[in-house]
Amino acid sequence: MKKIDFRNLVLFENDDYLVVNKLPYLSTLDDRHESQNILELARQYTPDAQVCHRLDKETSGCLAIAKHPEAYRNLAIQFEDRQVDKIYHAVVDGVKDYQRVLVDRNLAATNKGIAKISKDGKPAQTYIQTLKTYYAHTLVECRPVTGRLHQIRVHLAYLKTPICGDDLYGGKPLYLSALKKRFNLKKDTEELPIMQRVSLHAYSIGFAGMNGERVEVTAPYPKDFDVLVKQLEKNR
Repeated sequence: MKKIDFRNLVLFENDDYLVVNKLPYLSTLDDRHESQNILELARQYTPDAQVCHRLDKETSGCLAIAKHPEAYRNLAIQFEDRQVDKIYHAVVDGVKDYQRVLVDRNLAATNKGIAKISKDGKPAQTYIQTLKTYYAHTLVECRPVTGRLHQIRVHLAYLKTPICGDDLYGGKPLYLSALKKRFNLKKDTEELPIMQRVSLHAYSIGFAGMNGERVEVTAPYPKDFDVLVKQLEKNR
């Protein structure tokens, strides 16, 4: 991965917090296999930076960072009390009209970093709402109440609408040839999926700042997610 200019990722900044638009394939915390991660880049920008939550490596979007320990504590309490509003957008298999559907299923993580529904797991709740339907796919909004490992991915798979490209939980890659009637692939070339990762984006985050003021930040879609949604729009 080429050297990242952290300033280009910043969506919001005040004396206490930064909210960045995390790039896909960039780890939130230290990753042995990567030379860069959000925490390290943030600390070069502001030395006492602490990441307040995590996004999966493949997931793009809003990530909140505290600039000092008091700001970190303030937001950690809000996460604990489930007062942080997080909205994710995902493209899923199938056509579904979800009207604020609540998935309330406990989740347990295995030692291999895979989550599964288990009555002995930790409580996990996600609200799911359809934003737009297409020929064979749906753009959904997900509002997780809790923050378990792979929560949105597993809950959508539980509804039998796994996220496109999420092969870990049964999601299929989405190819342009499946959307376009007259699609011609060049001879001797292999078609790649429109999006080569899990089609999940942390669209927005809302929380109370240090003075009680409301911080609300939205992250624009990264290029691959934007292209995917535009292709779905074009080929409805």
